[in-house]
Amino acid sequence: MAVNNTKLAAVADAENPAVVCGGVDDSVSESSIDFAGRANWLRAAVLGANDGLVSTASLMLGVSAVKPEARAMVVSGFAGLLAGACSMAIGEYVSVCSQRHVEIAELDQAGKRGGDEEKALPSPAQAAAASALAFSVGALLPLLAAGFIEGYNLRVAVVVVVATLALAAFGCMGAVLGRAPVARSCARVVVGGLAAMAVTFGFMRLFRASGV
Repeated sequence: MAVNNTKLAAVADAENPAVVCGGVDDSVSESSIDFAGRANWLRAAVLGANDGLVSTASLMLGVSAVKPEARAMVVSGFAGLLAGACSMAIGEYVSVCSQRHVEIAELDQAGKRGGDEEKALPSPAQAAAASALAFSVGALLPLLAAGFIEGYNLRVAVVVVVATLALAAFGCMGAVLGRAPVARSCARVVVGGLAAMAVTFGFMRLFRASGV
């Protein structure tokens, strides 16, 4: 009888493999979704820091093309940090709120309001704070690099070098998190950032040459 029961159990498992594997598949899928969500948050943080770095460094170099004083360069960078962080936070808050409203409406239609799925929705306040913090971290790098250097040429060179190294690091991190080719991603980020800084510096240099 024991042998027959064993054979019957084996036949049942073979006929219905989803019952045996369902629990494992669910746990694996939940784990993969969790890791994917964390990777998306990290990648968004890297992109926010990259935005803060490029915009602030470009702003500082643009102002320095017209006014070479260290104070003007640092004050403009700090103003760019505050304005950019506030803009990122407000934009992210509005975006996540809109996303929550759409997803909550879908949960209402499906009759799943108030469950775990609603609790798993992203928080607008947390998203806004994370976006502002990421932008500020990136913006602080050129500010700290330029804040303690008096000589104009050396100050500009240090800002460009620090920004380039940070862009390469952000490009590598973004490529790893996004599973993209590291070398190509780094080159794209560095070239784009240097182009933004060069264009801003060049155009503002025209104002100084024209005496505006």
